Order: sequence, then structure tokens, then C-alpha cells
Amino acid sequence: MPPAALPRVLLIEDDAKIAADVAEELSLRGFAVTVAETGTQGLESATIAAFDVMVVDRLLPGLDGLALIEQLRRQGDRTPVLVLSALSAVDDRVGGLKAGGDDYLTKPFAMEELAARLEALLRRPIETRESVLRAGPLVLDLIERSVRRDERAIELLPREFRLLEYLVRRPDRVLTRDMLLEDVWHYRFIPQTNLVDVHIGKLRRKVDAPGETPLIHSIRGAGFMLRTTG
Repeated sequence: MPPAALPRVLLIEDDAKIAADVAEELSLRGFAVTVAETGTQGLESATIAAFDVMVVDRLLPGLDGLALIEQLRRQGDRTPVLVLSALSAVDDRVGGLKAGGDDYLTKPFAMEELAARLEALLRRPIETRESVLRAGPLVLDLIERSVRRDERAIELLPREFRLLEYLVRRPDRVLTRDMLLEDVWHYRFIPQTNLVDVHIGKLRRKVDAPGETPLIHSIRGAGFMLRTTG
């Protein structure tokens, strides 16, 4: 049996002690935590991997936390975000929410409250934080869980849909097997398996019908790509 999927948290916090304490506590509570120390690193992590929830410090080096959230929202990323800040004035909290944050927690905070707020964000209905994704001729409705290629409807199993969503969010980019195992299957270690190849093969047969321009490509020695450009 594969390991159970853990909720994936991206923690973007430049205070090393706070980051270490939060990561340790959330790991003990059953979260898989990735830590970024700057806004720039956080944006890169959020762009190349899929997370279930993010914790973003408001004041970050490299890229301010609110600017980071605004940029992710412009890119169509609807991952729920909890903003951490030492600023507790009403205007500061409102600013965090207007930037695209879903919740706001002031420092210092209790770990129990942080965990409870993350769990509450994860329970929110998907339609409050997801939208429609497009890549080339593909359209994914993340609310209805439906897929179309031009006018053709594509029926996918849940895991196939999650895999295609991951590809569509990262078009024209090489995605390694390890990335897919970590971000789609949530493996915390990388086993020796052909699981990715099997699912990519099934997905390719559904997405690339005979006579259609192939979208899903195998990149020899590297991984896979959803190619939407020539």
C-alpha cells in the first residue's frame, strides 16, 4: 500500500527559529512541510510544486509577503494562504486579506491556533479557492472536475485528473518523475516504481486522440512535458 497522503504546507518565514519551531510542530501534527526563507524562494517553490495550504510571513526579504501573494493570485494560484505578521492593527489585517490572503494570524501565536486555522482552511469548499485552468486546447474546470480538449470532453479518473492538473499548471516545462511522485502522489520518499510512466501512458491515450497534435511528451532521460507551444 502507498503511504497516506499528507497535507502539504509551504511555510515562507525568514526567522529561522520560528520556521524551525512551526515546521517541527506541524510535522508532528501530520503535515508535510516545505520551508522557504525568502519571498523569492517561496514564490519559486509555489510555482514548481503543488501545496494544499501556505503560511506566509508578511515581512520577507527578497519579496514582500503581500506582494508574493498578489503575484500568485494573478497567476491563478488559489491555494489558501495564512498570513503571519507582527503587525496587528486592523488596517494591517485588512491589507493582508485584500492582497489575497485567506486568514491572518499575529505574532506571537499559539501553535494550537496555527494548526487549527490551517485545518479550517483545508476544509473550505474547493470552489472558494479554485477556478478554470487553460493550457493550449485543454480546459480544466476544477469545480466540476471536467476536462475538454477543444470541443471534445475527456473522462478522467480522479488520479488522472490530478496528474493532468499538475501538468496544466506547468505547461512547456520538464517535470521529473520524482517531482510527480512527490507532488501528485505525495510520497515522502522516492520508491523504485513505474507508477508515473503507467499513469502518464493512460493519460496520454485519453488526452491525445488519434489525429490530434500530441500534447504530452516524454523527455528522454528527464521526465515529461505538456507542450502547448510549437
